[in-house]
Amino acid sequence: MSAPAPTSTRGEATKAAIVAAAERLFRSFGYQKTTVADIARELRMSPANVYRFFPSKAAINEVICGRVVDELEALAWAEARRAAPAEHRIRALFTAMQQRVQALCFDDRRMHDMVSAAMAEDWPSIEQFIHRVDAAIAEIIADGQREGVFGAIDAVQTGKLVHACMICFAHPTVVEQCMDDDLPGLAAGMAEFVLRALRV
Repeated sequence: MSAPAPTSTRGEATKAAIVAAAERLFRSFGYQKTTVADIARELRMSPANVYRFFPSKAAINEVICGRVVDELEALAWAEARRAAPAEHRIRALFTAMQQRVQALCFDDRRMHDMVSAAMAEDWPSIEQFIHRVDAAIAEIIADGQREGVFGAIDAVQTGKLVHACMICFAHPTVVEQCMDDDLPGLAAGMAEFVLRALRV
C-alpha cells in the first residue's frame, strides 16, 4: 500500500508539478502513449511517488482533461456574465465556442484526442463541464426573459436544449468530421435559429 499523499503546501506543489509534467508529455506524445513511468522520469522521481498523489494514470488524465474543458467553460461564463443584451451574448457564445473548439482540433491535436476520448467514454470531467455550460446558457436565457426579449420558458431546461444545438460545431469529434464545412457560418446560423425560438 502506498503512503497517503502529503497535504502540506509542499505536497500541493509536488502534485501541481506532476500535472504540469504530464500535460507537457501529453502535448508532445499523446495521453495514451504517456505512462506514469514517463511522468516520473520527467520529474526525476519514482513512479511510486507519483502514485502517492494520484491513484492511477486515469486520475491524472481527468485532471488534465478538466483543465482543457475548464477553458471552454470559462468562455461560456464570460459571455453569461458580460454586460450586454442577452441576444448579443447568445451570438457571441456560439461564435466563441466554435472558434475555440476548431482551434483545439487544428492547433492542439493531442489535447483534442484526449477530450474526444473523454466525451466518448463519459469521463466525470466532461459530465461536469456539460452541466456547467448548461447553467451558463440558462443564465443568459433568464436575463433575456427579464429584458422581455425571450418568452416564458423553463430557462434551465431550455439551456440544455440550446447547448445541444452547439454539437455540430462545438463537439471535438463532430468538428473533426466537418472540417470542410463553413463552421463559422454554421455557428452564426444556428445562433439565429435559436434566437428565433427563444423570442417572445
